Amino acid sequence: MSLNYKSAGVNIDAGNEVVERIKGDVKATFSPAVLTGIGSFGSFFDLSDLLTGYKNPVLVQSIDGVGTKMIVARMLGRFDTIGHDLVSACVNDIIVHGARPLTFLDYIANDRLNPDIVEQIVGGMAKACKGIGVSLVGGETAEMPDTYRRGELDLVGVIAGVVEKERIVNGAGICPGDVIIGVNSSGLHTNGYSLARKLFFEAGGYAAEDFHPRLNETVGDALLKPHINYANLVLALLDAGIVVKGMAHITGGGLPENLPRILPENCRAVIRKSAWEVPEIFRTMQQIGDIPDHEMYRTFNMGIGLIFVVTAEVAGTLKTFIAENSDLQIFDLGMIQEGRPGVEFS
Repeated sequence: MSLNYKSAGVNIDAGNEVVERIKGDVKATFSPAVLTGIGSFGSFFDLSDLLTGYKNPVLVQSIDGVGTKMIVARMLGRFDTIGHDLVSACVNDIIVHGARPLTFLDYIANDRLNPDIVEQIVGGMAKACKGIGVSLVGGETAEMPDTYRRGELDLVGVIAGVVEKERIVNGAGICPGDVIIGVNSSGLHTNGYSLARKLFFEAGGYAAEDFHPRLNETVGDALLKPHINYANLVLALLDAGIVVKGMAHITGGGLPENLPRILPENCRAVIRKSAWEVPEIFRTMQQIGDIPDHEMYRTFNMGIGLIFVVTAEVAGTLKTFIAENSDLQIFDLGMIQEGRPGVEFS
């Protein structure tokens, strides 16, 4: 019997079909700085015009995935927002340093290539990239039947941006007396899904399509809420001259693990739990699993998606700007006190 690549589980024709389907969406994200189209061995991005506005430009990069949120998307057969989630997860990680995102790359791996699914995923990525002025300059679609189980998908993104060296936001200037301000998440964003799935689908016995009265929507809809992309707001407030000492994207590890990443040696964050109402999805999960508070707060974002640390004098200006330029909820979460780096809840 004659063998070929398709008989081994890899469909070259399906890969070519995917490329044809996504060309339009991807090209729509290109700026004049993009010098290559789909199909090149590498992507070329012309920095000459961009960098004329920088005295000492610093490249900022990050890589992230969507974790097992992809399994929820697969349960519902809905892949139109998971690409948006990936862009948000990556972009938010560099804007907290004051970086302006420029280019995005993606990696989609699966056991068998399904052009319909890949088209939905990349379409979501492209829409998210276009919304924040980022060029989706390339990607890789890997079909690996002996590595991934049937129906499995994995999704990874790489973001690159630039920041003026003197304007890097890294928390170095944070000191006792500074104010901690937070804005809301849309739900779990892209973290904690291994526990969330165990709680709803195993301990709770729910199906993704089941309506949950406390959530006032189906379990699947609640879990698939898109990860908020904070890029346009953050870049606008920095461009407006609002001095932010530190920002933290609240991802895996929650407030206790992410906020200390920007705290200097002598600073401790004291957060008031009464400063915001924890969204229903987190309270429901906690009740299903009888999970202690400390485990919830170190696994989930608990309704806080992004943190700003500013002086008390700047706090009012920052909150006014956020209120006037977004529909986000704003919370006075607490203060920086002298002490060992970490987060203390009161």
